[in-house]
Amino acid sequence: MPAATEVTLSTTDPLDRLVNLRDLGGQPVGDGAMTRTGVVYRSDAPHTGDRAPDGMPSWPPKVVVDLRDSWETEGKQHPLAEVAEVRHIPLLEDLDEVELELDDSAHDLTKLYQTILQGASKKLVEVFRIALEADGPVLIHCAAGKDRTGVSAAMLLSAVGVREDAIVADYARTDQNMFGVLKRLDAAPVLPPGVDEEVVRELMSTPTEAIESVLATFAAHEGGAAGWLRSHGATEQELTRWRHKFTPKP
Repeated sequence: MPAATEVTLSTTDPLDRLVNLRDLGGQPVGDGAMTRTGVVYRSDAPHTGDRAPDGMPSWPPKVVVDLRDSWETEGKQHPLAEVAEVRHIPLLEDLDEVELELDDSAHDLTKLYQTILQGASKKLVEVFRIALEADGPVLIHCAAGKDRTGVSAAMLLSAVGVREDAIVADYARTDQNMFGVLKRLDAAPVLPPGVDEEVVRELMSTPTEAIESVLATFAAHEGGAAGWLRSHGATEQELTRWRHKFTPKP
């Protein structure tokens, strides 16, 4: 009779770290060029006690941009406040026309994203300038790292000429992380017998039509998001500096 195999049960909690975190480096710009790693990260909201993530070029970030509204943060100190400069840019606050009780349909998210572009343009320019001026990696996050973060990430990527299909693909990566995100938000549904996480992911997917509508708005300006930013107050010098910071110099 073969000897019993000793089984060691892991005590590691897979939810004790950011589950929707990624570096925006490595995105294709053209002629084989890629965006630089270690410049901008995007994620879901950090929690107190989170472990340092694996595989990041540099952690902790130098600056954190928290896009959540004041009712979400409840005046509590940000979990990374002791190791990073935290900037609060409440992207949806003061947008009275936004109906926050939206579902995940492409129509509703398209409406939300377009409202952000129209009603929070100054705040998005501020996000751009924080990323530009930061002396080290910038982490941009909201609650899930999906919608507000997705629009901000698309802006920063498009502003240096990242291909639209790559921006859409980065946005869609959140799909595979949503169940973990909802668990960390204490919002994950109780699954009935026989229903697994794959089914839940389908119900809470990230419709590409929504982010494509953002890119279409950028494309209506010469230079994509760079032109959009220029039309909302960013200077040509700032846009040039951003290209040099986020992409290899020619």
